[in-house]
Amino acid sequence: MNRAIPALLAPILLAGCVTYHVHGDGVARAALGETAYVDGPKVTPLEVLEDSRCPAKVSCVWAGQVRLKVRVHLGARDEDHELTLGKPAPVADGSLELVEVAPARVAGERLDPQDYRFGFRFMGGI
Repeated sequence: MNRAIPALLAPILLAGCVTYHVHGDGVARAALGETAYVDGPKVTPLEVLEDSRCPAKVSCVWAGQVRLKVRVHLGARDEDHELTLGKPAPVADGSLELVEVAPARVAGERLDPQDYRFGFRFMGGI
């Protein structure tokens, strides 16, 4: 049997199933539609609901916030949640937090949804 064919097909078959793992800083990162393994659950960012962050080099009265719709994969079931940057949300036996959003906003420029990258951290229960 020719082993070269399965080896060539593997990248094609796995291309739609991108999963990112936690890096040395304990933060798992993913873009919209990608799945991140967050030290327990897997999280897929689905939609930016709000990005009212103060743009870089601008003085604002309020820092603003980012709200994100995510799908949390919990083994046999999935749950949709809304996460707000910097505010842990109860998930499974712990809490999931959106800890970073990139890129920073720039005054007068609109971010394309595909440019976003999100960082997540999960704190498991005891």
